[in-house]
Amino acid sequence: MSEFFGIILRSLEYGSIYALASLSIILVFRTSFTTNFAQGMIAMFSTYFVATLIHKSGLPLGVAFVLGLIFALLLGFLIDIIVIRRAAKLSPVGKQIITLGVLSIILGLTPNIFGVYDLNMPKFIPQGDMKIAGTSISYNALLNIGLGLLVMLTLYYVLHRTKAGLAIRTTAENAPVARLMGVSTKLVTMFAWGVAGCLSLLAGMMASPFSQVSTTFMNDIQITAFLACLLGGFTTFFGAVAGSYIIAIASNLLQVYLPQGTVWGKPILYILLIGFLFLKPFGLFGKRYVKKV
Repeated sequence: MSEFFGIILRSLEYGSIYALASLSIILVFRTSFTTNFAQGMIAMFSTYFVATLIHKSGLPLGVAFVLGLIFALLLGFLIDIIVIRRAAKLSPVGKQIITLGVLSIILGLTPNIFGVYDLNMPKFIPQGDMKIAGTSISYNALLNIGLGLLVMLTLYYVLHRTKAGLAIRTTAENAPVARLMGVSTKLVTMFAWGVAGCLSLLAGMMASPFSQVSTTFMNDIQITAFLACLLGGFTTFFGAVAGSYIIAIASNLLQVYLPQGTVWGKPILYILLIGFLFLKPFGLFGKRYVKKV
């Protein structure tokens, strides 16, 4: 029983990382009406910035993290102003192709700016663990779980209890109507890209101590985040979070309890997801919009 509870706790940590990454995708999708395939590269680029400040400038982790959030926010602003805003009249597929171009640009710039070597990222809490229901979990893992939940609850409050959140939801539902109601949709979209960059950086900061900061360390997380969006539904913010935790728990359970689970766990999970999407193509909480003519 303690082993099962330990798997659930580890899954909650991974689920928090996936949820932050998937929320960044949904936030951009609902405001810019495009699937941002470069979101993982944005997270990687911002995390490299933080790691470089720590290793080359000798800044403490907390100070580097705050500067990284500012950097990620500004990076999101620039991408929206310079690239996405000028492609507003393109089709959704055209915008997706543009995000692939942004991905390629960031991937090419990273080694030229930060160097070609992988960098270590320290944990927020380097040492210490505690026992919960017979299983051991590190203080850093508990912080990741709590921080992830806190950010998601804060975002939920902003979206549903503030005027800024109302502007975001109005833009997400119908941008032309939002403009008629006096909502500055350009400003909403710009801040959505900035906040998405910050969420991606936080996911990268939580995930990087498991490996190293490299040009590819966010790839698996980003793929899983897209799957979580599909599972939960691209038309809802809550669905992406729920899908992230479901995938994290299911993946770990399959890898531990399935024979040769480390080999077959993820492929079987992907097959199950494909089968589910055949039955419910709009996801668990997604809505099908019918346009009347």
